[in-house]
Amino acid sequence: MRHLNYSHLLYFWTVAREGSIARAAEVLHLTPQTISGQLKLLESAVGSPLFQRVGRGLVVTDTGRMVRQYADEIFSLGAELAQRLRSDEPGTPAALNVGIVNSIPKLVAYRILEPALHMEPAVRIACSEGELETLLGDLALHRLDLVLSDRPVPTGLNVRAYNHKLGESGVAFFAEKSRARAYAKRFPASLDGAGVLMPMSNTPLRRGLDDWLDTHSVVPRIVAEFDDSALLKAFGEAGAGVFPAPAAIAGAIERMYRAQVIGEASGVTETFFAISPERKLKHPAVIRVTRTARAELFRTETP
Repeated sequence: MRHLNYSHLLYFWTVAREGSIARAAEVLHLTPQTISGQLKLLESAVGSPLFQRVGRGLVVTDTGRMVRQYADEIFSLGAELAQRLRSDEPGTPAALNVGIVNSIPKLVAYRILEPALHMEPAVRIACSEGELETLLGDLALHRLDLVLSDRPVPTGLNVRAYNHKLGESGVAFFAEKSRARAYAKRFPASLDGAGVLMPMSNTPLRRGLDDWLDTHSVVPRIVAEFDDSALLKAFGEAGAGVFPAPAAIAGAIERMYRAQVIGEASGVTETFFAISPERKLKHPAVIRVTRTARAELFRTETP
């Protein structure tokens, strides 16, 4: 093979990461037929199959695994080059593209990212929200520089990403100011039968809270469940029920949502991670926000 067709390589790389031609077609905004045809041309040029079908998905062959390793490096370098060129343009702020898992409290996300707003030269932050698996796909395709998550990269997920633990926060319960004193007197027994707003059952926080309530023989009345933490707090502000949130931002929650802490769920914590495409952080803004979060927000030592 005298010359490498980088478009063909991109199609192969995306299929390898997505696990199927159909999902790769959605990511690349192309038809499955186009990608399939281009893969055949690449395989012909390489002289060996790059995939084998397993069930409904595709798995790389030994040759495909080797090609993918080079593709990882090629596209990683390409993304770094594009970032560097954008950053060096006169008058153009460096970009920080961040994915935020939708279960992360918005105030926590803001507090983590706030230091990047005050950097010199200026940094332009672009935030997108979604499910962790979707955001990790965008991270793998270098559409994101960083993912903020309340859980690490799932075990067995075929994506090149590294967890950087930022810290932990205890969890407090909040109530509308007019009702807070009554709930606080007998907390946590006061939650028995009380209307409570909770995160969705598939989140680490919800599982921890359910175990804590069980331990204290408390059975609240679940008024509503949310996968969006800001919406949960908005319902809480309106008096729809007692709600949990990170104790690390208790002061901000009390000010913004006109609520008061009624007690802490001892032993329940939320853990926050910065997930990056490289083991050693390189992006200046990512380094700044992770260091500041550890030192000031979560007050943990830098590992």
